[in-house]
Amino acid sequence: MEPLTVPGTLDSLSVIGKYVMDLSAKAGLDKKAAYRLRLAVDEIATNIVMHGYDEADRQGNLDLRAEIDDTTLSIFLEDTGVTYKPGQVSKRADLHLPLEERQIGGLGVYLAIQGVDQFHYEHFEGRNRHIFVVKRSST
Repeated sequence: MEPLTVPGTLDSLSVIGKYVMDLSAKAGLDKKAAYRLRLAVDEIATNIVMHGYDEADRQGNLDLRAEIDDTTLSIFLEDTGVTYKPGQVSKRADLHLPLEERQIGGLGVYLAIQGVDQFHYEHFEGRNRHIFVVKRSST
């Protein structure tokens, strides 16, 4: 499937969601895995737009591409927004504390990342790269 480049705006999220669902169908993911993948990509993309671009008074694109092999579907989401490390936020989410004692922020990212088989973040040549990996069903 062709790569996708969209403006880093909230209006682009529906296009990204369709792209992820089309890739999921092409890879043969079941509905539950496809939904979890879409949720994870949507949550990270939303954070990029809101925190990496809007709050930082920046503009930029979201660039997506995918790799499908015999066992996995991998989606790569790249941006030029403020450097943001979702893995650090997700480690802080303490689900055992009462709501009033939890630190604000990060729970959505934490829950989204838990829905994929692997998640990686890297900062490379001035770009943030988020990699989502989901195992394909055995056929």
